[in-house]
Amino acid sequence: MANTLSRSDSYAAAGVDITAGYRAVELMKKHIARTNIPGVVSGIGGFGGLFELDVTGMTRPVLVSGTDGVGTKLKLAFVMDKHDTVGIDCVAMCVNDIVCCGAKPLTFLDYIACGKNVPERIAQIVSGVAEGCVQAGCALIGGETAEMPGFYPEDEYDLAGFSVGVVDRAKLFDPASVRVGDALIGLPSSGVHSNGFSLVRRVFDVENGGLDFYCDDLGRTLGEALLEPTRIYVKPVLKLAEAVTVKAASHITGGGFYENIPRSLPQGVTACIDLNRIGPIPLFDRIASAGNIPLRDMYNTFNMGIGICLTVSGEQADEAVRILKACGEDAQIIGEIVPGDERVTLI
Repeated sequence: MANTLSRSDSYAAAGVDITAGYRAVELMKKHIARTNIPGVVSGIGGFGGLFELDVTGMTRPVLVSGTDGVGTKLKLAFVMDKHDTVGIDCVAMCVNDIVCCGAKPLTFLDYIACGKNVPERIAQIVSGVAEGCVQAGCALIGGETAEMPGFYPEDEYDLAGFSVGVVDRAKLFDPASVRVGDALIGLPSSGVHSNGFSLVRRVFDVENGGLDFYCDDLGRTLGEALLEPTRIYVKPVLKLAEAVTVKAASHITGGGFYENIPRSLPQGVTACIDLNRIGPIPLFDRIASAGNIPLRDMYNTFNMGIGICLTVSGEQADEAVRILKACGEDAQIIGEIVPGDERVTLI
């Protein structure tokens, strides 16, 4: 129930409307309810989100945490006045990191800082957060909305989040186990995801418009293609890990292939990626052409059509692809582990 006693005219005159915050909470409750899973103890509104951890069957449970934001992709949301998908990005950036350790995300909390609390807009943002949590199978157990007049423009906001997951220590993915001959399996991205948008914005001069023209090669407007939310890979990766040994996983975010894939490799081996196995992605081709960006820079900035790269033994590669395809993933073997110190090579 909304608090009808709390009202400060002086604070409102300074630009902070407490009652708008209450209204936003009321509007977002139906979205948050969609994310309830076993273990949720408390509703929103308390000083902390409560979750009862079930470690049945685990010998040495390990908590795995991840935090991230949406970054300057939010500028597109402002320009397009579309706010119901960036919450998916926020969740994805956290839970995709967590699942790279083999952990199942359990809880999520969001943080929205804005220049002016417009309850309907806040509720749209949280609807996306809730959808991301549903896709990841975790619960939205709390958050914070901070109205900060004079710090953010009235029509702008920032969005960040934090997630906690759990895995039995014996089932943690172990990059140290990666060996020469192991296979690299790529799971497709939905587009640019949530990284590289400082470059995207410069290439397309986003703040000055130009996003609403239809692109035949994209099948939609440029803005719609760029704002497409980040894919969440939690469920297919965990399903795969039940059947085969996933040695390592890389979430391809900022820094692209060259920065992220080495994070899941031991010393002395190199991930050899066959670019012929990664189909042409019209959106990335358009970015490279419009910005005159060299191929190496593209692979050192964007995901280039691969959102997650998994490492499994060569003997289990075909079975891994079969399982992932059964989960609806258009997974492909995109390379293998070879000797060397280059860390990543593209052929």
